[in-house]
Amino acid sequence: MDSCVIPLRHGGLSLVQTTDFFYPLVEDPYMMGRIACANVLSDLYAMGITECDNMLMLLSLSQKMNEKDRERVMPLMIRGFRDAAEEGGTSVTGGQTVINPWIIIGGVASVVCQPNEFIMPDGAVPGDVLVLTKPLGTQVAVNAHQWLDQPERWNKIKLVITKEEVKEAYQEAMFSMATLNRTAAALMHKYQAHAATDVTGFGLLGHANNLAKQQCSEVAFVIHNLPIIAKMAAVSKACGNLFNLVQGTSSETSGGLLVSLPREQAAKFCAEMKSPNAGGQGPAGGAWIIGIVEKGDRRARIIDKPRIIEVPPRGSQVANQENSPAPSPNLS
Repeated sequence: MDSCVIPLRHGGLSLVQTTDFFYPLVEDPYMMGRIACANVLSDLYAMGITECDNMLMLLSLSQKMNEKDRERVMPLMIRGFRDAAEEGGTSVTGGQTVINPWIIIGGVASVVCQPNEFIMPDGAVPGDVLVLTKPLGTQVAVNAHQWLDQPERWNKIKLVITKEEVKEAYQEAMFSMATLNRTAAALMHKYQAHAATDVTGFGLLGHANNLAKQQCSEVAFVIHNLPIIAKMAAVSKACGNLFNLVQGTSSETSGGLLVSLPREQAAKFCAEMKSPNAGGQGPAGGAWIIGIVEKGDRRARIIDKPRIIEVPPRGSQVANQENSPAPSPNLS
């Protein structure tokens, strides 16, 4: 699924390791470094692992950049990556840098751990509840922000969103992508999670399908609710079939964890994720109950008319007015 688990020769220990890399998708080099690191670590967090022993950085410098731009941009990306690693309680001890037509950044995360430190992603059972720990819509938000300077694209969406709302959604997407899933990983143990994966390039439905296929029990994942960065569902609809956000196939970068939890634990997991004391993201982030696990053929589906939960960007007027998060939907 998200990481390889390699049994070692020494005393019941396993090496858990993952790698990931991609092109820049935001304009801020420092934040791009943070996002890249968060994205690599997320594969460990999806297995309930909260500690990382070591990280390597993979970096490609673009041969199309002049030396002045390279000397400004690359150190910021490296610093962002290192700062996020430090926030995750680990450090970057090496890696590889190459010259390439494109900028690429990513890394390798490794940890040696005991069996009780990770949760294999195959234990979902009928009656479980599905929880998502970050809102969807990062790809739509990033693209909408790029379109502010492209009149032919902007004209497609300007009837459903203002330029200020685009900027707020972009900031929310950037900070969401740079947020570590470490708190969620720790709470997976506390609330007896049965399986999890992180939501990235295949979108919510793609990763839900991948997770469903891995289950030991004959189960199906049914998704009823979609927490989405405010206005991004409307932008996606205005673009026709370009993103398919509500259909669950829009790509995400460094998205949240999709977690299968016992029904009696799900609401408590969400409440603690939203608590600032637990390192949660507050009312504009956190966790949402999005669906159920029932007996089935190891597939995932989104119901015909899912409930869209509009998640206001942090710092927006709407977010500031909301003193408490929306109640978890009743999925009984």
